[in-house]
Amino acid sequence: MKRLILSALIIGACAGAQAADVPTFSTQRLSDEVKTLSSDAFEGRGPATPAETRTIDYVVEQMKAAGLQPGGDLKDGKRLWTQAVPLLRSEIIGKPSLSLTLGDKSEPLTQGEQIAIRAPMNGASAIDISHAPLVFVGYGVKAPERNWDDFKGVDLHGKIAVVLVNDPDFETGKGDFGGKAMTYYGRWTYKYEEAARQGALGLLVIHETAPASYGWATVKNSNTNTMFDIVRDKPGDSHVPLEGWIQRDLAVQLFKHAGLDFDNAKKLAQTRAFKPIALKGESLSANFKVDKSVITSHNIVGRVIGSRHPDQTVIYSAHWDHLGVGLPDATGDRIYNGAVDNATGTAALIEMGRAFAHAPQPERSVVFLNVTAEEKGLLGSEYYASHPLYPLATTTGVINMDALDPQGPTRDFTISGSAKLGLLDDLTADAKQFHMVYTPDSHPEAGYFFRSDHFSFAKRGVPAVSFGSGSDRIDGGLKAGEAADKEYTAKHYHQPSDEWQASWPFTGMARDLQLLYTVGSQLANSDQWPGWSKDSEFRAAREATADQRK
Repeated sequence: MKRLILSALIIGACAGAQAADVPTFSTQRLSDEVKTLSSDAFEGRGPATPAETRTIDYVVEQMKAAGLQPGGDLKDGKRLWTQAVPLLRSEIIGKPSLSLTLGDKSEPLTQGEQIAIRAPMNGASAIDISHAPLVFVGYGVKAPERNWDDFKGVDLHGKIAVVLVNDPDFETGKGDFGGKAMTYYGRWTYKYEEAARQGALGLLVIHETAPASYGWATVKNSNTNTMFDIVRDKPGDSHVPLEGWIQRDLAVQLFKHAGLDFDNAKKLAQTRAFKPIALKGESLSANFKVDKSVITSHNIVGRVIGSRHPDQTVIYSAHWDHLGVGLPDATGDRIYNGAVDNATGTAALIEMGRAFAHAPQPERSVVFLNVTAEEKGLLGSEYYASHPLYPLATTTGVINMDALDPQGPTRDFTISGSAKLGLLDDLTADAKQFHMVYTPDSHPEAGYFFRSDHFSFAKRGVPAVSFGSGSDRIDGGLKAGEAADKEYTAKHYHQPSDEWQASWPFTGMARDLQLLYTVGSQLANSDQWPGWSKDSEFRAAREATADQRK
């Protein structure tokens, strides 16, 4: 109780230093909304399940009560509360038959244990692969601008590529791929895309906890359930027939049987001299049927219409989905409740909407975008960004909220990745009012910049950040914050144990929302157009639409 009182006094002192128009955020409402959204009744908020309808109904009800207007699709001249998002749904029927052949010996593989095969997203209704040869292709990178090619003309047709996770620089922290900071070449999504461009039959990513930034439990839980993708004209251009991960121990076994040392092969793959290595005498077989269909999920969209520039937009975003019902954990729990990830962001979005709805009408419109299928590859935000309800050229910025900390306040905040842009400058400047400082992403090698919904906007040039709670706690300092972060990642992230806790005070989250409100309100009541730094890879896309902001 003493800690709660102390946190409340600190927040009060911070708020007292603010202008009178900075709202306070109810910790009780935040807690209640997270508790409801992450309850077993919502069954892990899986897209295209009965839980989606339940989630939409609840969030819309809360947005209405908060005073927002609907901001979704147009129907008969009126806005709906949702944006329809067509998705390809794919699920493996039963247990897949998977095996490795090592010389003259065949070894069965168990889905979720040594291997995690994803339901195919290339449109196939069945996978029937018999004795496909395995080829190690390093990090699976083809980057002409860096004079880097892990493939070097190898023919991968009819073969399974095996790749390392992250970038060639991860182990040494030096090189042409940003050092420890992950580039998009390090993301598994890129590796699947490049394998498709190379004509491979399949691709297996070797899991290692440090370069992946998460354990095998996360890989298993995220890849062995129902898969989704946006509907593509040519899905085979982006997806190989067989996509999956394998445990490091299995990879070591494969390399050893082929007469190779895994660690030595990895070191070689970190150089331009690397050439693809056939894992001689080894092959993979896979056989299973697929239940596939095109379904419609939904983004939820609330809006406050601007008084002077209704066609200019500030977006707050968060994803409502989680992993739904999946494989049981050690206790038999099969519901992936997703309390921190991302019932916190959804609750924050509702309460941010309430704050704007009860404030003087902003000059620019403010949109509260609760997207679907983030856990399936940022699909809801990708669909919105490719089919925007409000033009991206006149979207001033996107503030994304993903997995906020429901504990006490901190002295700092962070963002995902290390991008430099005007929105970060605004956050840093305004944070001083709340006695907070900006701490750069402590794990840029984890590639968080590419793992949150702001990325769908950033790659199209829209200034976008994904806000992260700080680690330097007022109660306990950096040591307590980092320990809590590590515990969450190891024991709760993408696991059934990510559940609401009665002990969570939500005081830090309430204070963080004051900062995010301040930044968004300033954007919504100004002529400011934040930009990217001169060396940003996203700057050119933004500048290409400059004439639409005059």
